[in-house]
Amino acid sequence: MINWLDNRTGFKQILSDALFESIPGGARWRYVWGSTLTFTFFVQMVTGIMLWMAYSPSAQTAWESVFYIQHEMAFGWLLRGVHHYTAQAMNILLVLHLLQVIIDGAYKAPREINFWFGIGLLNLVLALSLTGYLLPWDQKGYWATKVTTSIMAITPVIGPSLEKLVVGGAEYGHHTLTRFFAFHAGLLPAAVVALIAGHIYLFRRHGITPKKPLQRPDAMFWPDQVLKDAVACLAVFAVVLLFVVKGQILGDGHLGASLGAPAEPSEPYAAARPEWYFLFLFQFLKYFPGENEIYGALVIPSAVIGLICLMPFIGRWRIGHAFNLLVMFGLLGGIAFLTFMAIAEDRSKQEYLQAVVAADQAAERVRVLAQGPTGIPVTGAVTLLRNDPLTQGPKLFAAHCASCHRYDGHDGLGNTVEDEPSAADLKGFASREWLSQLLDPALIATDKFFGKTKFADGKMAKFVNRKVANFDDDEMEQLRKAIIALSAEAGLPSQSEQDSAESEIIQAGTDHLLDDIGCADCHEFHFEDEDATAPDLTGYGSREWLISMIADPTHEALYGESNDRMPSFSPDGILSRKEIELLADWLRGDWYTPATATAE
Repeated sequence: MINWLDNRTGFKQILSDALFESIPGGARWRYVWGSTLTFTFFVQMVTGIMLWMAYSPSAQTAWESVFYIQHEMAFGWLLRGVHHYTAQAMNILLVLHLLQVIIDGAYKAPREINFWFGIGLLNLVLALSLTGYLLPWDQKGYWATKVTTSIMAITPVIGPSLEKLVVGGAEYGHHTLTRFFAFHAGLLPAAVVALIAGHIYLFRRHGITPKKPLQRPDAMFWPDQVLKDAVACLAVFAVVLLFVVKGQILGDGHLGASLGAPAEPSEPYAAARPEWYFLFLFQFLKYFPGENEIYGALVIPSAVIGLICLMPFIGRWRIGHAFNLLVMFGLLGGIAFLTFMAIAEDRSKQEYLQAVVAADQAAERVRVLAQGPTGIPVTGAVTLLRNDPLTQGPKLFAAHCASCHRYDGHDGLGNTVEDEPSAADLKGFASREWLSQLLDPALIATDKFFGKTKFADGKMAKFVNRKVANFDDDEMEQLRKAIIALSAEAGLPSQSEQDSAESEIIQAGTDHLLDDIGCADCHEFHFEDEDATAPDLTGYGSREWLISMIADPTHEALYGESNDRMPSFSPDGILSRKEIELLADWLRGDWYTPATATAE
């Protein structure tokens, strides 16, 4: 059978030519780079095809399918992690291989074309990394790729047309993703296969460039060099697997490659950065602002690539090889220095660090929502965050409320506001603790509540400072129960168990609020009162009450004409009904959590 197959295919001769090549000076570890690169590309092809089987390249399904791969598909995290980190390993191995070729002088005649093939492979692998970065369609990939493709527009003459061709139109969207996928899964791999085939053919034609003088006798490729190559490939794969599971080792529980929040074109993303092997270019461009960007983005990089391609000719000179080595080590040193500078600068930027934390929180939050009872809606995963009070509430508060109010002393997003607050701190609004502090004579007229408002000298403040301040023990107990009853009106999720367990206290507190404390002298509470001059306390702090207050505090059932500077967010068109609902739910602490599963 073997003889018959050999007669038809000649495979014995093919194997013999492949395995029994003479290695000048015998097997060496320094010869393993080419085999490790071939191995990593094979791993990329296998894992890429398997990922392709579950990936859906469209703007509404790309992130969702990657989420499925990462969190639902059996060992999907492993496939994606291996694919992600092997791509990074390929970039490192290519540089090491290039460095070895230049040190050994293997770029000299008659190996010039093979050297150029290697340079071409390096650029193609970088292009694969760049196009693959966008495919998860998450925030970091979307914004980083948008910055990268915008550089194309500065190319003389063809720049705008080239950018439009790659993007698929004037705006980023579905066509951008499908074109990048076509490049990543079709055109670029085909080009890599062609160059690898030509590279190996030329390598076999010209053989290994030996380091002279040879101190060991020649040997065959099989078995010694094959064993070294196999061990090196195993070592590379072991390192890749280590990075895939490093989250478990470090204790954060993460497996595989990270997945950010879904791409949201309307959301600024200050945490956008290229992968670490492109950071040097990112840093380099900072030194060429404005009109000079073309020099940092195109002219100088092109000149460097051109200089490397000329190395076979430069190497013919008497000191040419030494010059090439100096250029190569200088280039690598510069890349390392720029990468270090980029990382150091980011670590010193508070805005960037906060953006990274916010991005991580958004990624974790969307994972929680996607794995919740409702799953991912047909409108796409991005709507999970758009409709999430925990995500949108702080942003809306910071944009529209923090100019006057604070949330636990900050703007809702954790940032310190330079101006002093001119209205109440709304952290825990309508909770028992918040109301107890509001009715505390020592706090009501401070910046935490009415200190900078016209209500600091109003009826409420006078009531607390003159009457509540002189309550005896029985009256304080009545006030405590009234506070519990009033807070129960809000139906806050954080107090639901307490409210259910203290129904008798709530009823007693309601009676005290109406008959004993004096609140009903100014406020309506479950009964109409034409003489009421203060906001209706019926349903105080509830979702509908808070929505009404945010929408129009000048409503006659609320502050009316006594409203102090608070905008009417709905009549004035400042916020939509949906935005007001999200803000109200966030202030009430009413959002989905896996533990309670109480999503609205």
